[in-house]
Amino acid sequence: MDEDTLDPLHPNMIKVLRVRAILMIVPLAVAAIGAEIAAPLPTGAIIAPVALLLLGLVAVMPRRRYRRMGYRLTRDRLRVVRGWWNRRDTVVPFGRVQHIDVNAEAIERLFGLATLVVHTAGTHNASVAVPGLRHDDALAMRETIRAFIADGEAG
Repeated sequence: MDEDTLDPLHPNMIKVLRVRAILMIVPLAVAAIGAEIAAPLPTGAIIAPVALLLLGLVAVMPRRRYRRMGYRLTRDRLRVVRGWWNRRDTVVPFGRVQHIDVNAEAIERLFGLATLVVHTAGTHNASVAVPGLRHDDALAMRETIRAFIADGEAG
């Protein structure tokens, strides 16, 4: 398999990103409604543009962000690519791994997902996260990395 080809995150990650966007925009929506009521402007002058913006944040942006995320687990390293405006391509050699966590916040658990977090030696990019993995896949990836580390320490 081509090492440059990335594995996509689970499609439920789009739902997670949408729920996060909704939670983020609630205060903005409430403020827009308040401004609409208080402002002496024509009806919809504030709420209509804000509603279009919020619709874009919830409907368009999560899918766009999802398409620009991916990972590749090879026999000796993990590559994580993410970003739309600022593209980040991080490669973590397993020899630098200090410990590995599998986290699942409430929204991720709701959709059966988890985040694999690989902590490395050093300060720059000391933690690399792979969100949007099925929980079982995150656990399996953690065990794959642990096995590599154990083989390296034994050899």
